Amino acid sequence: MSRLLNIIGSKKFRLRLLSGLVLVLLAFLILRQGGKLLFFSMMAISLVGQYELYRVLKMEREALGAVGYLSSIGYYLLLLVRHYDYGMPLMIGTLMALMALFVLSYPRYRTEQIAVGLMGVLYTTVMFAYVYRVRSMPHGAYLVWLIFISSWGCDTCAYVVGMLLGSHHFAPVLSPKKTLEGSIGGAVGAALLGLAFGTFLREELTELGNPGFACLFACAFGAVISQVGDLAASAIKRDHEVKDYGDLIPGHGGILDRFDSLLFTAPAIFFALFLYSQIVHH
Repeated sequence: MSRLLNIIGSKKFRLRLLSGLVLVLLAFLILRQGGKLLFFSMMAISLVGQYELYRVLKMEREALGAVGYLSSIGYYLLLLVRHYDYGMPLMIGTLMALMALFVLSYPRYRTEQIAVGLMGVLYTTVMFAYVYRVRSMPHGAYLVWLIFISSWGCDTCAYVVGMLLGSHHFAPVLSPKKTLEGSIGGAVGAALLGLAFGTFLREELTELGNPGFACLFACAFGAVISQVGDLAASAIKRDHEVKDYGDLIPGHGGILDRFDSLLFTAPAIFFALFLYSQIVHH
C-alpha cells in the first residue's frame, strides 16, 4: 500500500493525472457534440498518430508517407458519406500505390516501410475511425462511451489491482510491470463498469434488450482486446528502440502512447455490439 501511495504522490503521476483529466474533458465535449466536430477530431488524431508511426521508420516525410496520409483522408471521406463498402478497394489501391513507389524507386525504400505504409492506414485510421462509427449507431451518443469505459476503465483497474495483488508477470519482455492479476482485474473491472453503465441507462438503451448485460459483454470483450493493443504498441517501440511515439501529451507521450489501447477497443466494441444485436434480434 505504501508503494501505491508513493506513486500517487509523485510529480509524474500528478502530471499524468492532470493531462488525463483534460483529455477526458475534451473527449466528453467532442463526443457529446458528435457530428462534424467528432469527425474532424478523429481524422486529425488519426493523422497525427499515423505521422508518429511513420516517424519510427523514418518515412513520415517520404512519398510513402504521403500515400498513407492521402489514403487516410480518403477513408474518412468515405465514412462521411457512409460508403463503407469502398473501404477495401481503397486499401487495395493504397497497397498498389505503395508497391508502385517501391519498384519505381528501388532500392530507396525497404520492404518493411511498404508494410508499415499500409499498416499506418489500417492501424491509426481504419481502427480508430470506429469511434466515429460507434457514435453513428442507434443510441451512439451513449454507446460510444463504452469504448472509453472499457479501455480506460480496464487500464485503471489493471493498474490498481496489479499494484495491490500482482505477482505473476505475463509479458515481462514487453511490459515488465504488467501482471496476470492486473490483467484479469482490468477486464473484470471494465465489465462491472459496463454493467453499471448499461443498468443506469437502461431506459435510454431499450433496443439492446438487456442493456446491462449487453454493456457488460461489450466492455469485457473490449477490455481484453485493449490489452492486446497496449502490448502491440509496446512491441513496436521495443522493436525500434523508441521510448515514446512523441511528446504531444504531457505525462503520456504521443497520440499512440495514449490511444494505443483505444485503437483496438473501438472496433472491438463495435463488433461486440453488432454481434449482440444479431443474437438478440434473431
